[in-house]
Amino acid sequence: MFFRPGVVFFLKINIIYVMCEVILYTDGACSGNPGPGGWAYILRHKATGREKVRSGGEANTTNNRMELMAVIEGLQALTRPVSVELVSDSSYVGNGLTRWISSWKKKGWKLADGKPVKNVDLWQILDELNQIHKIKYTYVPGHKGHPENEKCDQLAVAEWKKIRAGE
Repeated sequence: MFFRPGVVFFLKINIIYVMCEVILYTDGACSGNPGPGGWAYILRHKATGREKVRSGGEANTTNNRMELMAVIEGLQALTRPVSVELVSDSSYVGNGLTRWISSWKKKGWKLADGKPVKNVDLWQILDELNQIHKIKYTYVPGHKGHPENEKCDQLAVAEWKKIRAGE
């Protein structure tokens, strides 16, 4: 192909955005309910195996809040929209994401009996993150030897123990 002066050529370029796949393992733990709590996640890129492991905690919280915080913190660590397999032992998180959240939103974040959804502040953040990423929930039984779930549990427990010890 040659170019002639005064003639404009347009090239059509097809750009395909491929969502990379990551696995997000999460767990939350609490000593007392409420009490000091911890959360942890392992974020693994499927193709490269690279991992990011983080944990944190709060002095006065509940187990369900820590379960939600683990997921939120893990999703917020992502730098672009991706397809995420969320692996957790929390049926609260799983049911919330896959069964309850659409109904809560339609009812103005209320339960069927009209009472407000517990932890609505965290559910609303998770809902926003769910609009950015494609999330598939996978349940794993807790304390049954799943390596990443056990690691997240150990990290989350270590966080509430640090808080209890005043560290």
